[in-house]
Amino acid sequence: MNTGTAAKLGLLFLLAVSLSAFAQSPPGSLGYVLQADALAGSKREAVAKLAASGRDWIVLDAYFTPGEPWTATDLAAFRAGKAGRKVIAYLSIGEAEDYRPYWRKEWDPNHSGKPSAAAPPFLLTENHEWKGNYRVKYWQPAWRAVILAEVDHIMAAGFDGVYLDIVDGFETFERNDEEFEDDKVNPETKQSYRRDMIDFVEEIAARARKAKAAALVIPQNGAQLFAHPDFLKAVDGVGIEDLFADGDGIQEPGDVKFTLDCLAPVIAARKPVFDIEYARKPEIRARVKKQAVAHGFVWLVTDRELKTLGESGK
Repeated sequence: MNTGTAAKLGLLFLLAVSLSAFAQSPPGSLGYVLQADALAGSKREAVAKLAASGRDWIVLDAYFTPGEPWTATDLAAFRAGKAGRKVIAYLSIGEAEDYRPYWRKEWDPNHSGKPSAAAPPFLLTENHEWKGNYRVKYWQPAWRAVILAEVDHIMAAGFDGVYLDIVDGFETFERNDEEFEDDKVNPETKQSYRRDMIDFVEEIAARARKAKAAALVIPQNGAQLFAHPDFLKAVDGVGIEDLFADGDGIQEPGDVKFTLDCLAPVIAARKPVFDIEYARKPEIRARVKKQAVAHGFVWLVTDRELKTLGESGK
């Protein structure tokens, strides 16, 4: 075979791979379970239940329980349950969690919610709404190193990508009492807190894709960041919590419009939007499903603790 023929065959192969990837159906359902030990009585039962769930994409904590990671065999079982299924690992990047391998007891030895003198400079006070979760200065190199090490672990374990939580952590630093200052400048970096988060997500995406070129990167919330084209380019979709309802309450129309306007670039790019709702009342559940379908979003109605599979569709 001469060089020209080999080159042509190589190009045809790459084209076929590209067309095959393009032809794959977008996800039509989502599983999002962070407490899989509450889903079933044992890890084996949880694997079977998730494998048989019928969901196209499944977001899981990287560990079945703290200290007990999902194995390559587990991930293979999940994927065997449905052709084309993606299994994505949850990773909080805007808060530190005191049950993670990177946590050190001396950071808050009394569990007071306030970091000790031994804590790293990036660690801030506990989120009063989620015990054990501590705000962080996500732009500091030491915290980024912690998260990048987690990304390495996730990708080495065989996951298809990362699902990034607390991407909207920039809002904490934009708040002035009851008001928010859009694009507020971070005095430590001399750029906006939003740009700091975008840079962080781009760094995570590059790290994940260095391990696996097709790695999926899905941020949760922080829709304001899609005003920046490079952020949209870096990610493969977005999860939005409480878009149409706030539990069993209805979101204000102005708030819904604001978020939908922020999501316009994602929709135009035909990247999946996952609408994650926590309604319990049947009438509210029916309402949010209808609204999500009308916008072409993948909906998930589940429990806020993420212990169950809930219901999902498109």
